[in-house]
Amino acid sequence: MTIVERERTLAFRPGVVRNVTQRELPQALALASRNPSVNGFVISRIEAALIDHWRLGGALWGFFIGDHLHSMLFVGANIVPVNTDASARNAFASELIRAGRRSSSILGESLQVRDLWQGLETFWGQARAVRENQPFMHIDSDPMCALDTRVRRVLPSELDLLFPACVDMFTEEVGVSPIANGGEHQYKRRIAEVIDSGMALAVIEGGRVLFKTEVGFATNHIAQLQGVWVNPSVRGQGLAGPALAAAIVEIRSSFAKIVTLYVNDFNIPARKTYERLGFKQMATFATVLF
Repeated sequence: MTIVERERTLAFRPGVVRNVTQRELPQALALASRNPSVNGFVISRIEAALIDHWRLGGALWGFFIGDHLHSMLFVGANIVPVNTDASARNAFASELIRAGRRSSSILGESLQVRDLWQGLETFWGQARAVRENQPFMHIDSDPMCALDTRVRRVLPSELDLLFPACVDMFTEEVGVSPIANGGEHQYKRRIAEVIDSGMALAVIEGGRVLFKTEVGFATNHIAQLQGVWVNPSVRGQGLAGPALAAAIVEIRSSFAKIVTLYVNDFNIPARKTYERLGFKQMATFATVLF
């Protein structure tokens, strides 16, 4: 029986939502790996949990039909659907309503996110922002352009230099400060972990961060670029393209051959830069921010 035939057969059986167990993680990984780029974040969490379940970083809910894992929902700081259809999304929405909102966003493939949010909105209240059209892009070769040779990994001793740039980028992108309401210590610890893992790249000159980006996560298949930021004092001077190109070359050499990102549709300058570097859109994401 093919996967499609099995899905059609199972569609007529009732499903149940429950936590994915440790022994079921290989099955969960196989499900997410049907679309390894789009599901990269959840794959990275499952791969970590296969080594140590405490490293999952949240809960992994499964929508099971019999003993078959049909769909998943990662529930942590972010809520991320995987391979959901209308039945699974309805079931997940019911469980999320019962549990109450504890996450700061829902993100992932646009149709899945928008439909899941439609089932939650009446109960969770108005979102702070809904971004329904975020091109999800990838590049699988080195950019064919000049590289900014100043791009390098950030040193642990440079945490205090990088931290304000990360705060500025997050605030510009999300619309709220990550250090509001006493969150400075936790956010700074998170940035320190990124630096220690070698996932923070920057151009630093004269005690100033001129450009920075990070690897949000990496799997055997992809590495996702996030937190791209150029110092306002040097914007419009052609820094972003060569610096990003150099970062991509380093990421492809050290983490994974395919680099992905997603970008707001209204951020035209960023989209044009990514396209010039060779990124191509392969899906559309959406994010609901609380």
